[in-house]
Amino acid sequence: MRVVFALVVPFVLSACGGAAVAPSHVVERSGAAMGSDLRLTAWTSDDAAARTAFDAVLREFDRLDALMSVWRPGSDVQQINAAAGVRPVAVSADVREVLHAAQQVSEWTEGKFDVTFGPLADLWKFDQQNADQTIPVADEIRARLPLVDYRRVEIDDRTGTVFLRRAGMRVHLGGIGKGYAVERAAAILRRAGLRDFMIQAGGDLYAAGKNGSRPWRLAINDPRGPDGKTFASLEVSDATFSTSGDYARFFIKDGVRYHHIIDLTTGQPARGCRSVTIVADRPTLADGLSTGVFALGPDAGLALIERLPHVEGVIVSAKNEVLVSSGLKGKITILSQPTDAP
Repeated sequence: MRVVFALVVPFVLSACGGAAVAPSHVVERSGAAMGSDLRLTAWTSDDAAARTAFDAVLREFDRLDALMSVWRPGSDVQQINAAAGVRPVAVSADVREVLHAAQQVSEWTEGKFDVTFGPLADLWKFDQQNADQTIPVADEIRARLPLVDYRRVEIDDRTGTVFLRRAGMRVHLGGIGKGYAVERAAAILRRAGLRDFMIQAGGDLYAAGKNGSRPWRLAINDPRGPDGKTFASLEVSDATFSTSGDYARFFIKDGVRYHHIIDLTTGQPARGCRSVTIVADRPTLADGLSTGVFALGPDAGLALIERLPHVEGVIVSAKNEVLVSSGLKGKITILSQPTDAP
């Protein structure tokens, strides 16, 4: 779920009286983190300081991945899942903070976003290992649905523990953990003295300050267009931009698109939207909301966006309609109608 942006040419800052000071220019760094491409961009006159800050961001992503991954041995999430129904597990403050945020998003979305979807993640495969595009048996899905319930996650900040109350439950932070990492990365860059920067990790992005002399201009992918085609653009500053879509991890079988955003009521891929972009001030909440609003569907999803403070959004529905929240009207530029295809 890529977000497209444009950079302008470097400019030179002038001191009082017209004396030129060190030119501010773009410094970039890219790598891989939490299963996605990570790209860091900053305007600065101090390359060394920016690169040191970028190194710190990469280390922070790796540290958080070691805590939150379902794949890395000994992670907090693995330990929580292994003790489900048995005992509370001592975990880091970071994991507890993410779980608190996840519970808030779950309440807002009436459980359409739920980090205990882990038992269903075992059934649906959207990678090369599912070359024959196997669809889970309906009875298997129904048997696991009772294990998905965010209300059975007990977070005790006094003891520093998390407990899944039912055996077989599994937490998966893939829908919100990356947003938290972006939030932490922004704090690192600010502490390093950077004010104009952008962090992009897959479909999660935070833009601070300006891109040269203007706000950052970001664009939203056309869910059914060719790679790199966009249908809308928006200027943002000091805001997060998170997109969830049915076009990143999917397969098509017998003319039906199956994708990784699951409706936790049915255990099947959610069918109401093609993409959801959330614009907000907190990357953690935006990450969870983009998934939750997608699962809610266009009408209920837009109604939720309108109720929440400091949250805006753009939805492309399954009927290829573009819905824009009231706070973005007059600010977003629709470049073209999204491609109309299955």
